[in-house]
Amino acid sequence: MTTTRPLLTRTRLLLAVLPLCLTACQSLAPHYQRPAAPVAAVYPDGPVNEAAHQVANEAPSPPLPWRDYFTDPPLQALITQALENSRDLRTAALRVQEAQALYGIGHADLFPTIGAQAGLDRSRTPADLNLTRRPLVGSAYQAGLGLSSWEIDLWGRLRSLDDAALESARASQATRSAVALSLMAQVADAWLELAELDERLEIANQTIASRQESFRIFSRRVEVGATSRLNLTQIETLLTQAQALGAQLQQQRAQRLNALTLLVGSPVVLPVGQARAGLDAVFAPLQPGLPALLLTRRPDVAAAEHRLMAANANIGAARAAFFPSISLTGNVGTASAELSGLFRDGSHAWTFSPSITLPIFTAGRLRNNLALSEVRRDLAVAAYEKTVQTAFREVADALAARQWLTQQLEIAQSAVRVQRERARLSALRYDNGAAPFLDVLDAQRDLLNAQQQLVQIRRALLSSSVALYAALGGEGVAAVPSPPSPSRSGS
Repeated sequence: MTTTRPLLTRTRLLLAVLPLCLTACQSLAPHYQRPAAPVAAVYPDGPVNEAAHQVANEAPSPPLPWRDYFTDPPLQALITQALENSRDLRTAALRVQEAQALYGIGHADLFPTIGAQAGLDRSRTPADLNLTRRPLVGSAYQAGLGLSSWEIDLWGRLRSLDDAALESARASQATRSAVALSLMAQVADAWLELAELDERLEIANQTIASRQESFRIFSRRVEVGATSRLNLTQIETLLTQAQALGAQLQQQRAQRLNALTLLVGSPVVLPVGQARAGLDAVFAPLQPGLPALLLTRRPDVAAAEHRLMAANANIGAARAAFFPSISLTGNVGTASAELSGLFRDGSHAWTFSPSITLPIFTAGRLRNNLALSEVRRDLAVAAYEKTVQTAFREVADALAARQWLTQQLEIAQSAVRVQRERARLSALRYDNGAAPFLDVLDAQRDLLNAQQQLVQIRRALLSSSVALYAALGGEGVAAVPSPPSPSRSGS
């Protein structure tokens, strides 16, 4: 009992001193302050109506879960598959795990590494090397706890490196959220493009069928001498134009389906016409509020800021390298020449080896390392500001698209009504001999173009809503969870 009491006393003393050493450190990192957003305080106003000038003053929309925004069941199923199968998202998730592991490795440097050890040393000394002139065989048994070289973080070097690793891990988490949001927006946009192509294909197929019937009728009229062959060739020209448009749309649809398959990460089977309902989607209205909200809602902005904070912390580590480094190495235990005497009274043994290292001449390495850290911090500031500016532009573009495409849609709808009436009246005038057949052909050609343009504008307006949802940050940036605290047991 008396043998182990001094050992326990020293162990408790060591454990009591460790927290004091930890709290004695101070950080030399610069005080972090978020850079001022290099964008306007409000989004640019539209000159069309008074309501557009009030956009920035309206209350911002609360973050919406993506299922509450993309309510179409087939689209929800595609987005779910993409989130499960996307290789880009899987890579981003693995990057998060990698950053968390690196954080855990660096965090362990803040604490001492203590290990139990036991050993046996047995040696033979020749006769001519000792006074007894006889060979001697000796044994040494030892057991105890050892503290490997542990740096006391007086200047906060390890703490700064730990903070930098933590911010890098948080940046990886925010980047994963940004990849997921971008993936959802791309899937939704590809789905809308398929819906547009399906509706344009239906219009083209209806036009082809109508012109095939017209070609049949005019062929019969040419046979009986009721019309000229010129009219027949003009009808045939319109028919081939519609057929060429149909083939082009089929090609575009196949390519868009391939792109959607790549986004989803698994085969997608969507027969022609199945996606048409996508153009009937109704998205919840969104109000952007002020640009300052982007700093908290956009995951890519959050990731850029975490990288900036990591670069700022690395400056503290570079500064601390100029100061002395103190390390402790030691062990405490028992030692004896006999195994039976290993735990007897008086067998306790210990070693304590503190060391201090002061950089004197490093050929400019430390100075250049500090300069490098400061330059990287400045680069991170520039990247952060560029990310904020890009976010501002994406929101402004989506707002402009929403405003002006709404007006274009109204104009396109009026144009289709006018062209349809023009085609009807041209056909009546031709039947009554009051207009040449060329007027009918021009009216039908313009009607098809107007119908195609109307569908394209409808899809573009829906895509602007998707773009606005993504530009505003989607569901918003939730509190980025910190990486799990690494184990301190030394295992």
